[in-house]
Amino acid sequence: MKASFVIALLLLGLAGHGAVALAQSPGTFTGTGAMTTPRAWHTATLLTDGKVLIAGGSVNSQPLATAELYDPDSGTFTPTGGMTAPRMAHSATLLPDGRVLIAGGATTGGDVTASHTAEIYDPSTGKFAPASNLIGDHVCQRATLLSNGKVLIAGGSGPNARLPQAELYDPASGAFALTGTYASDASGFNSCDRAALTLLPNGRVLIVWEDDAAEVYAPDTGSFTSTGKPLAPSYADGLPSATLLMNGRVLVAGGGDDSGIDYTAEIFDFSSANFTVTGKMTAAHTLHTATLLPDGSVLIAGSYAFAAVAFANAELYDPGAGTFRPTSAMNTTRALHTATLLNGGRVLIAGGNAGAGVSTSLAELYTPGVLVPAPVLLSLPGNGQRQGAILHAGTARVVTSSDPALPGEVLEIYATGLSDGGVIPLQIVIGGELGEVLYFGNATGFAGLNQINVRVPRGVAPGPAVSVRLTYLERSSNVVTIGDKQCL
Repeated sequence: MKASFVIALLLLGLAGHGAVALAQSPGTFTGTGAMTTPRAWHTATLLTDGKVLIAGGSVNSQPLATAELYDPDSGTFTPTGGMTAPRMAHSATLLPDGRVLIAGGATTGGDVTASHTAEIYDPSTGKFAPASNLIGDHVCQRATLLSNGKVLIAGGSGPNARLPQAELYDPASGAFALTGTYASDASGFNSCDRAALTLLPNGRVLIVWEDDAAEVYAPDTGSFTSTGKPLAPSYADGLPSATLLMNGRVLVAGGGDDSGIDYTAEIFDFSSANFTVTGKMTAAHTLHTATLLPDGSVLIAGSYAFAAVAFANAELYDPGAGTFRPTSAMNTTRALHTATLLNGGRVLIAGGNAGAGVSTSLAELYTPGVLVPAPVLLSLPGNGQRQGAILHAGTARVVTSSDPALPGEVLEIYATGLSDGGVIPLQIVIGGELGEVLYFGNATGFAGLNQINVRVPRGVAPGPAVSVRLTYLERSSNVVTIGDKQCL
C-alpha cells in the first residue's frame, strides 16, 4: 500500500477540525465566572485537559497559597489543592508529562523577599508537592521550557536586590543546576519585571533586559551571547512584552521609564540579530499582557500608570501591516493580570491589579475574529483505541503494537491546526518525554493536513499503547497512541 493512499485515508478524519462559528461578537470581551479570591502577580497555566491552573498571587500585597482551576466548558473557577507555600511573582511551567513546575516568588509580603523553594502540581491528583530547591533565590523571574525538555529560569531579583544566576530545571532528575553567565552587565538589573524571555524558532531564547540590553541563550552550549541593542528608551520602570510571531520575529511592545509609559514597539529578527521599528501602539502599555492569536495577530491588554491607575484598553497588532488598531476595551481595568489562549480559541483574562493596589477576582473572555481550536492529532479511521495516524518515516506502515516504534526512530505524525507557513516551535510529547522535532509543515499535496517528523525519545518506556500529544501555541492536542519497544 502506497504512503499517499494511507495519507488519503487519514483525510477522512479531517471533518469538523477547522475554525468554528462564533457565539459571541468578535473583538469583544465578555464576563465569565469570577475567581474564588482576588489575585494579582499570580500565574495561569493551560493544562493538557484544557483547564487553566491559577496559582498563588497576592491580595493586599500579601502572597497567597491557594490555587484554583478554570473550566472553559462551564465558565467557572473551583478550588484545587493549596500550594506548599504562599507565593507571588513566581513562575509556572507546564512540563512535558503534564505536571506544572512552580518556582521561586515572594513567600512573604511587604519587602517581596525572594524564595528558593519550588513545587510540582499534579493534575491527576489536584495536589502540590515540594520539589528540589533552586540554587538561588528568585522573584519575578521568567521560565521557559526548552526543546530539550529542561526549564530555563532567568531574570528576576534575588537577595540584596541582586540578579541571581540563571538556572536549569531537569524534570528527569528533578533538580536545578546553574547554567552560563549572562553576557550583559547585570549588576544594575536589580528589581522585579526586568527581563522578558522568548523561545525562538531555532530553540534559543531571547532575553530583553531593562536598560536597553538583549542577549540570546543557547541550550546546546549553556552560554549567553549579546545580540542587537533594543531601540526603545530605557525600560527601567516596567518592561515591555516580547511575543514570538508566526513569522519567527519577536514583537517587543510597551514598557516605560521615568518619563512615562511607552507607546513604541519594535521587532527583533533572529536571523539578523537586529531590532527594527514597527508601528506605534494606539495607547501606552506597561505591566500588560500580550497574547499571540492563532490568526497571527497579537492581543495587547491592560496597562498601569505610576499614579496607581490601571486601564482597560486593548488593541491588536497586525504583523502583515506592522500596525496596531484598537479593539473593544476590557470590562475591568487591569495590570499584573494573566491572559491565556484557551483550546477553543478565546482568551481568558483573569485577576490583576484594578488600580490603587486593589486586586480583583473578576475574569473575562476575549473572542477573536475567528475561533481557531487547538490542533488535532489524527487517529486511524474507525479505530476505537486512539491509534494515531502515525507512520514509520518514509514508509506506508502505521506504527502499531504489532509494528512498534523504536527509540531513536523517526516517525511521521499527521495533524490539523498548525498555521500555514508559521515557524512557531511546537512540541511532541511521546510517553511523557519530548521528542526531537525535525520538520513540521503542510503535508505535500494534501490541503489542510499537517505533517510533523519527530525522533522517538530513547527514554520512553515500551508498551502497546504509548501516548503521543502535540503542544502548539501552548495549547495541547488530543492524545493518541503508538506501539513502542526497546532496541534489542
